[in-house]
Amino acid sequence: MVADIRPLAAVLVSAVAIVLIVASHRRPNLREGWSVLAALAKFAIVASMLPAVMDGTVFRWSLADSTGIQFLEGIDFALRADPLGIFFALLASFLWIFTSFYATGYMRGLDEHSQTRFFASFAASLSAAVGIAFAANLVTIFVFYELLSLVTYPLVAHNEDSEARIAGRKYLTYTFFGGGVFLLAGTVLIYWLTGLVGGPTLAFEAGGMEALAAAAQVEPVYAQAAFFLLIAGFGVKAALMPIHSWLADAMVAPTPVSGLLHAVAVVKSGAFGIARVILEVYGPGLIHDLPLDVPGIGEVGLNIPVALVAAFTLTAASVIALRKDHLKRRLAYSTTAQLSYIVLGLSMLHPYAMVGALFHIPAHAFAKLTLFFCAGSIHVETHTDYISEMAGIGKRMPLTMTAFTVGAAGMAGLPPLAGFVSKFYMLIGAGYMGGEYWLFAGALLLSAVLNIGYFWPVVYTAFFESEDRHNAKPFLEFPGGGLLQSDGSEPDDGHVATDGGERPDSERERSETAEETDAEATGDETFEYAVDQNPSDHTVSDGDDSTGESVDATDHHLSLIHISER
Repeated sequence: MVADIRPLAAVLVSAVAIVLIVASHRRPNLREGWSVLAALAKFAIVASMLPAVMDGTVFRWSLADSTGIQFLEGIDFALRADPLGIFFALLASFLWIFTSFYATGYMRGLDEHSQTRFFASFAASLSAAVGIAFAANLVTIFVFYELLSLVTYPLVAHNEDSEARIAGRKYLTYTFFGGGVFLLAGTVLIYWLTGLVGGPTLAFEAGGMEALAAAAQVEPVYAQAAFFLLIAGFGVKAALMPIHSWLADAMVAPTPVSGLLHAVAVVKSGAFGIARVILEVYGPGLIHDLPLDVPGIGEVGLNIPVALVAAFTLTAASVIALRKDHLKRRLAYSTTAQLSYIVLGLSMLHPYAMVGALFHIPAHAFAKLTLFFCAGSIHVETHTDYISEMAGIGKRMPLTMTAFTVGAAGMAGLPPLAGFVSKFYMLIGAGYMGGEYWLFAGALLLSAVLNIGYFWPVVYTAFFESEDRHNAKPFLEFPGGGLLQSDGSEPDDGHVATDGGERPDSERERSETAEETDAEATGDETFEYAVDQNPSDHTVSDGDDSTGESVDATDHHLSLIHISER
């Protein structure tokens, strides 16, 4: 272990950028330039440690070693760049580079408000995410875990409307208060348990804490309770059911937030924390040696309840995703399912399954970030958010929808993409374990089929449907799988979306206004899809034309292509 300041520098570089971003609020180009520069610097610092870490070196920075300050015996604010930490930090810092460029175009393309606050909060969230990656003990990871919830709240509630505020409060309630309380309670129990057999400690150890293993022989019930408290604390951000609903509601945030924070930094911090608990707090050996006595069943390992929750979550979330017409909400439930792959692989405790679980972290991050970027591009270009309104969009945005198709194939685990490799390793691990683990293998296979089921309608609608003959091709034609009728026509008794719910009033009014305007302009009863109703922001601008005459909504709609007559 080598004392080095680089783990701290990797955390602080984006914190320094916050000051520069705020100071440059009157100069947007400079403000965004600081974001890109901080992203490049953070990645360079993390990458500089990679070769030595791969050779077995661990870089550590400690507040106690640097200043002599230690809060309590065995509690030190320390950062450590080890293989698992460098893995997560490298992923988050690398993807921040691309997201910085994407966020700049997205926020400017929509002329979003409070852009300085947005980029400052974004930089703060990356500091917290890298702090979680390099945390050397449970106290340090708890501090950054809670800090991440606080600094991402302005991003979730960015729109500042009632829906965004409700989603933001729910996000804080679940992640900061709920998850934080569970995590703190588990940390306190670990501190007390390790103190029973010597000096108390909260430091991560490869293979598990030796002091905790000894204490578990003395107080097994408290050791079991601490395990489930820690899993629940991290499981909130990992969106395990039934503590998952904050994730779908948080999709009201701008798409760059949904992409990086809800596909990498926030949700992955929960899965990463569970990996730390299983691999470096308890260790596979202690989890096996500390079974639960379940009445009527007998003794089961601590990992089995976690695996069952993960298997249920990945199956149920995939079923729910089938009937979501709103694209980002469908992607949100897909994230809930995909994160449970990671938790399930870790909880099976077989080396192959755990390798697959860890490999699924970057596999999911790259594919899901691609999907969110595509969803954001569709929104900026067409102002379309509903899958049922995307007929023929593949002809208008072929590159975007091709990228979406590749990302969806990766999520479904189709070879030769990375998602196939990670899930294949998990299946091998379940097969080697045998017994009840075949249930988990079955859940993995079923979820893979469901993945195809909820991504295929998007691809089919975009590439194989024309605007005049549109059929969403639901995976299953019933309310749980989607409604067959999604061609823009509304039933007589209301405005029903393909997910069984009502469209927001703003969407409903916009659609009705567009149809009325088109009918007046042509004299015919026509209908359109959102991909044609809404030109992109950079091709049509409101205001006066070159002649000085006002350009009204009718003029805009006359310039669009009418699809067909009913």
